Amino acid sequence: MSSFLGVPVGAAYHLVSGLTDILTPVIGGLAAVAAIVVFTMAVRLLLMPLSLRALRGQAAQARLAPQLVALRQRYGKQPERLQREMAALYKREGSSMFAGFAPLLLQWPFLSVMYLLFRSPTVGGTANTLLTHDLFGVPLGAHWLSGAGPLDLAGAQGVVFVGLFALLAGLCWLSARLGRLMTAQATGVSPAPGAAGRPGLVVRALPYLTVVIAAFAPLAAGIYLLTTLAWSLAERMLYSRPKGWTALSTGRGSRSRRFPPERPSSTQSGPRRRRTASVE
Repeated sequence: MSSFLGVPVGAAYHLVSGLTDILTPVIGGLAAVAAIVVFTMAVRLLLMPLSLRALRGQAAQARLAPQLVALRQRYGKQPERLQREMAALYKREGSSMFAGFAPLLLQWPFLSVMYLLFRSPTVGGTANTLLTHDLFGVPLGAHWLSGAGPLDLAGAQGVVFVGLFALLAGLCWLSARLGRLMTAQATGVSPAPGAAGRPGLVVRALPYLTVVIAAFAPLAAGIYLLTTLAWSLAERMLYSRPKGWTALSTGRGSRSRRFPPERPSSTQSGPRRRRTASVE
């Protein structure tokens, strides 16, 4: 391990080990897992100002989506003009096309530290005692491809990792669903299945990349990913309340601009027409 990476890994080791020692008398063998969760929550608290800024940027992008579509249709054959018009639009709205990526990018160093922490037999020249901890008999340093292999679904390791993947996939699905519904509420347009505006398969599968990463990472890193995903989903729902909770529970975005206003029924318009005819 390089000295550059050794410093943050050593700091994380002392933090997680200290939390584990504090929590052991309370929850016993799950202390290391709880310490990872607490460590992750502390990281997310540290990044919360950037997360809120990113959420505001995502809301602005959703609001500007119809205008961006119009610009692409108008200047699709003029790439340079399209870029200038999009940049001008974002500037007028005080946003950016890259808004929302900062917290995601800043998560990678912490995830890398957690990965290295549970893949290093020694930290700072001493034995890594965190590798002696486990979750339901599965070492926190183990990964899905180790041991009996990915096809061993009946053993303890297979059950733990399948449960982790299922929870991660569920959170990814909820996050993607909430994002689509909130975009529909902001724009008033919800593309029907098979419509031209519906995201492609690659775009719809992209949120589940976290599950793939967890398959190649130690169990501890998977716990980190699970905690940070749950935190991100809670942040988005609280930021967009009450619309986020309503949209996720009902499964519908705003429909106020999808349909034209209802016209008066014939029974209501009939007397009005008769009165007009009598005047004439």
